[in-house]
Amino acid sequence: MSEIQETKPKSNGALLLILIVLLIALAYMAFSWSKKNKALNECSNANKELEADMQGMNDMMSGYVGNMSNDLRKDFQQMLNTYDALKVKDSAQAQQVIAQKEKIQSLMNQLSSGKKLSAQQIYSLRKENETLRGIMKGYVKQIDSLNTMNVKLSSDLETKTQELTTTTSERDQYKSQAEESATLVKKGSKLQALGFNSGALRMKLNNMTETTNKAKSAVQLKAGFTITANPLTKPGMKKVYLQITAPDGRILQDKETNIVNTDGGTVAFSDKKDIDYNNENVDVTIYYDVKEGEVTKGNYKVKIICEGQVIGTDSFTLK
Repeated sequence: MSEIQETKPKSNGALLLILIVLLIALAYMAFSWSKKNKALNECSNANKELEADMQGMNDMMSGYVGNMSNDLRKDFQQMLNTYDALKVKDSAQAQQVIAQKEKIQSLMNQLSSGKKLSAQQIYSLRKENETLRGIMKGYVKQIDSLNTMNVKLSSDLETKTQELTTTTSERDQYKSQAEESATLVKKGSKLQALGFNSGALRMKLNNMTETTNKAKSAVQLKAGFTITANPLTKPGMKKVYLQITAPDGRILQDKETNIVNTDGGTVAFSDKKDIDYNNENVDVTIYYDVKEGEVTKGNYKVKIICEGQVIGTDSFTLK
């Protein structure tokens, strides 16, 4: 009985200790809450004061906002006009300029929306205006540099074109002079056949030939001439062609393949002979063997051709 009475006081003491600790904790928490609540109230009051100040500032500047908006709108419009005036040839730059114009137009739409803008919004728009203006100046400078370069290149190209035209003209003039000189040289170096002795030959009983003017007895036609000396002509072996035209206009040919190129085109020839020309007079005789029934009465024309040119002519008549 006495042991039970001694245990109760110990249990009551422990409960009292726990209660004291809880009270202390509760007092601390109440103190902390009060402190935080006070700080929150102070922040709320400060925020309200700032909002009041801002409203006061807006109210104070409300009379000026309209002018600021107008100024911004004017600035934005000037920037748009500047972009419109830019002649951008680079497609990449053109796209960037279009993007900047769209951004400026969007800002202008904000100004024209009819909504009352605060001083802070106007300030933001003004800062954006300054940024866009800086970007625009960069484009203007870059494009102006490119245009200046393009103008210089165009000027250089025009100068070079004029030089080329002048050079081409001089070249053509020199070419014309060279061609004229070559023509003169060619004319000067042209050989000449003179002293003609043309006609027909008949066969004698001793198998020798003699001249004749009778067509029925002719066995050969000939052209004798002298190619005169010409120091301008290149010496060496040369082919001399004889062309005989019959009274009916036929060109007499030893072979159908007897064709030669001349300055006047391709012509037929009767026969030919090779000579060694050394810039001195040389006597030449070319014979054409008559085919049976080929020669008739009438006038025959003779041409001598050398180096593509007719160098002499003659004629004879057969009875």
